[in-house]
Amino acid sequence: MKLVFIGTYPPRECGIGVFTNDLFKSMVSNSSLFDFDDLEKEDQVEGFVVAMNDHDLTYQYPKEVKFSIRQEHQRDYLKAVKFINLSGADVCILEHEFGIFGGQNGMYILPLLHRLKIPLIVTLHTVLKNPTYNEKAVLKQICKMAHKIVVMSHKAIEFLTQVYGVEKEKIELIEHGVPEILYNQEQCKKQFKLENKKFLLTFGILSRNKGIETVIKALPKVIEKHPEVVYMVLGKTHPNVLYHSGEEYRNYLHLLVKTLKLGNHVIFLNEFIDQKELFKYLSASDIYITPYLNEAQITSGTLSYAVGVGSAVISTPYWHAAELLDEGRGRLFDFNDSEGLSDILMELLDDPDALKSLRKKASEYGKTITWSKSGEKYLDLVKDTLNTKPEVISQSETLIDPLLLPTFSLDHIKRLTDDTGIIQHAKFGIPNLKEGYCLDDNARALLMVLMAYRETKDKSTLNLAPIYLSYIHYMQNEDGTFRNFLSFSRQFLDEVGSEDSFGRAIWALGYLLGNAPNDAYYQTGKLVFFDASPNFEKLQSIRAIANTMLGISYYLKANPTDNAMTERLRNLAGKLLSHYEANRTENWKWFESLLAYDNGILPLALLHAAEILNEDKITEVAMESMDFLTEVTLKDGYLSIIGNENWYKKGGKRSMFAQQPIDAMAMILMYQQAFRLTKDQAYLTKLFSCFMWFLGENDLRMSLFDFDTKGCCDGFDSYSINRNQGAESCLAYLISHLIVLQAFEAYEEKDLA
Repeated sequence: MKLVFIGTYPPRECGIGVFTNDLFKSMVSNSSLFDFDDLEKEDQVEGFVVAMNDHDLTYQYPKEVKFSIRQEHQRDYLKAVKFINLSGADVCILEHEFGIFGGQNGMYILPLLHRLKIPLIVTLHTVLKNPTYNEKAVLKQICKMAHKIVVMSHKAIEFLTQVYGVEKEKIELIEHGVPEILYNQEQCKKQFKLENKKFLLTFGILSRNKGIETVIKALPKVIEKHPEVVYMVLGKTHPNVLYHSGEEYRNYLHLLVKTLKLGNHVIFLNEFIDQKELFKYLSASDIYITPYLNEAQITSGTLSYAVGVGSAVISTPYWHAAELLDEGRGRLFDFNDSEGLSDILMELLDDPDALKSLRKKASEYGKTITWSKSGEKYLDLVKDTLNTKPEVISQSETLIDPLLLPTFSLDHIKRLTDDTGIIQHAKFGIPNLKEGYCLDDNARALLMVLMAYRETKDKSTLNLAPIYLSYIHYMQNEDGTFRNFLSFSRQFLDEVGSEDSFGRAIWALGYLLGNAPNDAYYQTGKLVFFDASPNFEKLQSIRAIANTMLGISYYLKANPTDNAMTERLRNLAGKLLSHYEANRTENWKWFESLLAYDNGILPLALLHAAEILNEDKITEVAMESMDFLTEVTLKDGYLSIIGNENWYKKGGKRSMFAQQPIDAMAMILMYQQAFRLTKDQAYLTKLFSCFMWFLGENDLRMSLFDFDTKGCCDGFDSYSINRNQGAESCLAYLISHLIVLQAFEAYEEKDLA
């Protein structure tokens, strides 16, 4: 059996790295304890490590590290998962801590986990009670992909089930392991020249939340009665603290020691020492103190070590300490309570028997959490995981599943809409009135509510339609063109809008003419549509041409005898074909020399034209360009949109970020129309794969849909989701949602069963 471990690893100075190293050694060395005959595997457990480097630093790793990932280099994660999948590993064990992975809140690990072709076990070193939006989203995705989740406290189980919605059956409690390193206290004290001292110790990476000042402020009262007391702060400053604040906190502590005249009683040892040396200090200590400033610490390796060696431990009641020190295994004092700490210290120093009792209870418990026992429990978990033969689902096999869709809701659209129109931008989920309105979004909004009424027959959706239609009418110029932008105070901000906005207005108006809910809407839409029609063949932008073709197509489906409009459709299709022939090569089957934005709209327009005009050349180009776009953006089984940072120039490299929802919508519409023409159900599968881009099946493995606001985030960059929820993105999501509902109905039709 072969295991792969992902985490930080020595010689990188990191507590998670120490844990990963201990776990690796305990599982490999304990492999002989297990009989894996029923798995038809060798008894010997093999393993290797994929190590996380901080930023661009490199390390001289031991031989078990076969691959390393630079924290902020996303492509390293993708290379690593290819290496893992080809390594012959049977199970992956991930050590998760937000700060060791790249991207906002460590989201770069998500694409790696999604591509794993072996079962995943995750150890969570941090489980937050009050996570941010992104922290919660990242951890939920990790838990969703994991076959088993290991935590080290009961409080973590409570948070996972109640805050993150994780099934309790997925979660296993395995306490933080402790090395079986034992030293004699007297000998250790002698080595450090502490024979005649009462030695107090705090160990760990130094940062402000560790509360060292609480101990220092408690010492004067203690030393007055016990002048033999020495307090050591052992550990380097956290690298992130050094990067942002330097040694500001350590300098503050030094100044506090000087002010309180404790120079002979407080020692700062600014080192990251190895495990054996650490256990000598722990063994030498009379009392170990963890004075953290708040309860939000779900796991503390240093606390586990102290209990493991049988230290007398005093701690603030953070979550892990409250559990681990229960039943007399240690003493607790309140956060920031120097007086309370002084009292406990003097009580224990005055009563050697009480101190001895604490040490005995800690030592007895420590024997139950040694790494040999923890490693055995992890191996049990691996065995159970492999015995259940868990299915690792390939996204390319996804079928339409309406149960995965959130409830269709117009809550956020109603929030963005006033009596003028739909506000184009938002700050998070709140309308940004400063940005006003635009024709593009009101056209999309009209299209969406008409689709929603057709799909749901909910008349309340039509209450919004007159607002959007009247905005389109208000923005039309006398020559049939449109203005685009209107301020919140209803001031025109341009004379003539972009061709793209013109095309989107025609698309919505054409859809209205083909799907009018009543005659009043139809007559208004017809007036605006035909006033604009003299401008159709003046268009130069290929996306404006495509959008206009969509509007004409919807109109012609309801009015097939309008020969003049049919000729306009044919002429516009000819323009697209000309662009295609001018740019197409053997390896580049596209309308331009680059793939830019809203790409799917171009094959989509030809697919609609093909349905009406029934011309082989139009159908051929539509299918060929669609297949090319599919190859570029769906080759890994999920939608990877061309990013608008640099787009994708012929002969160059495609841009992965920033990805936007309108591109996903265009792909979904394109596959819907391809299915209408061909009846090939493969297009429905592709359609649903593209929709799942909104719900996390994307390059970042993050959902753009906000289940609280019912809005959709504006897209994502390499580092994070853009949390603003403007009209364009929310309408793109809702239109896509409606298309999926239509597609599912088609899938369920008996002639397609």
